[in-house]
Amino acid sequence: MSLTSPTAVVAEDEAALRGELVEQLDKLWPELSIVGEAADGLQALRLLDQQQPDILFLDIEMPGATGIDVARQVGGRAHVVFVTAYDQYAIDAFDQGAVDYLLKPLNGARLFTAVTRLKARLGQAPAPLGGVLDQLGARPAPSAARAPLRWINASVGQTLRLITVDEVMFFQSDNKYTRLALKDGEALIRKPLKELIDELDPQQFWQIHRSTLVNVNAIASVSRDFRGRMQIKLKHGTETLLVAESCAHLFRQM
Repeated sequence: MSLTSPTAVVAEDEAALRGELVEQLDKLWPELSIVGEAADGLQALRLLDQQQPDILFLDIEMPGATGIDVARQVGGRAHVVFVTAYDQYAIDAFDQGAVDYLLKPLNGARLFTAVTRLKARLGQAPAPLGGVLDQLGARPAPSAARAPLRWINASVGQTLRLITVDEVMFFQSDNKYTRLALKDGEALIRKPLKELIDELDPQQFWQIHRSTLVNVNAIASVSRDFRGRMQIKLKHGTETLLVAESCAHLFRQM
């Protein structure tokens, strides 16, 4: 390992972010030589073996092989700085393991801190990654990265039916079940509304009442009854849905 001319590999699948990181590193640490850039985990592994860098800037979520997969192969050969959108739980894991991290979007002050720490650590052996990787590996990816729910297995009478969420006009709590209103009938699932709220696309399904989620694409009109209560008429069927006053703001743009 060279103390005068340290080397680094930057592995980040977002080209714009990768370019921004390389550019900022050049300004903050001109002595650092970027000897390789990777757009996925497999490229990162090849560059790690070929270039044997002193430092590896490693995005956690990458195609091919994740940053966690790559980090497991580092084996003390390089100092690792994770680039991540993970939550505080994961950041605590980094801090405990003396492993540095950068949060997306990049922050110049945070990068300066990471560079300062790296300069101080270059004369030392890289921090062990085992404990950090065990914690990260047991942790799901950030919710923002999860794809919204697209399919549901629901009971229609005695039959189990596979239903796309686009077919559902609305979800409504019904005792121990959640009722799915469809154009051609209804179905039941055991999943509570609270879980569905977290799994469905919030742009498509709006919570209009504590017991009701409506598919925006199924709404025909919104009006008020003689008591002044807001209600929704659907494009199909005869049911009308009551909108709680706390949710009325959702329809001001309509």
